Amino acid sequence: MLYRTVPKNQDQLSILGFGCMRLAGKGERIDEERAKAQIFEAIDRRGNYLDTAYPYHLGNSEPFLGRILKDGYRDKIKLATKLPPFSIKKQEDMDRILDSQLARLETDRIDYYLIHGLVEGFWTKLRDQGVLDFLERAKKDGRIINAGFSFHGDKDIFKEIVDAYDWEICQIQYNFLDEKNQAGTEGLEYAASKDLGVIVMEPLRGGNLAGRVPSEVESIWDEAEVKRTPAEWALRWVWNRPEVTCVLSGMNEEEHIQENLRISGEAHPESLTPEELQLIRRVEETYRKVMKV
Repeated sequence: MLYRTVPKNQDQLSILGFGCMRLAGKGERIDEERAKAQIFEAIDRRGNYLDTAYPYHLGNSEPFLGRILKDGYRDKIKLATKLPPFSIKKQEDMDRILDSQLARLETDRIDYYLIHGLVEGFWTKLRDQGVLDFLERAKKDGRIINAGFSFHGDKDIFKEIVDAYDWEICQIQYNFLDEKNQAGTEGLEYAASKDLGVIVMEPLRGGNLAGRVPSEVESIWDEAEVKRTPAEWALRWVWNRPEVTCVLSGMNEEEHIQENLRISGEAHPESLTPEELQLIRRVEETYRKVMKV
């Protein structure tokens, strides 16, 4: 497992993070024994970043993690969860929800506490309700260690949020089809220029870059001198960016976990060749043509 550094606190995060939005199971129900084994496998292989949120698995993700991590694994990882903007009507709600999350996770602190899914409306609402004062207070009393936000808006409001507070990290959607969507490459580079660690979600675009691959795309992948799966190409493209600190994968199949763990031990920044980057660019252009059809 490779690690990258969060600039503001010097934390060493595994470049592969375990996303807990799509845990093993059926629908929203968690197959607890299987999911526990998968998470422990990732931690035992030196993965150290777990990401969850208040509403994941209909609110069951946090309590599940609390139960399985309390017997020794909690101190091996950096735990991230999120404040849900849609549940906030006043600043007191922020404290109430954070305290309930600490209880659900059976922990005394959240290593990385993110404001969840910010777009312009949520940001304006929470800013006016004093969310930044809340974060400062929660950091001072030790309930949270680091503050961040996850983002789904456009790049202009992204920059405003980055500049509004001394965040340690941000979380953005990023993959080779989303260079210009949401925060995009411009946002990635802006956050890095402000010394934020950048956590990337949806590197496979919800699995669409690794599932049923169009034949036109498959034929391009087949041209590569080094043979890789579509998932590996997509992950390596994200990890190729030195600005990226950690990439989240919603891993729930043992085969995928093993593949991701293998790649995360090899994917150094700026390790793709110019020819490989050009190949990925052709794949991106072909996807866009197929999507238009």
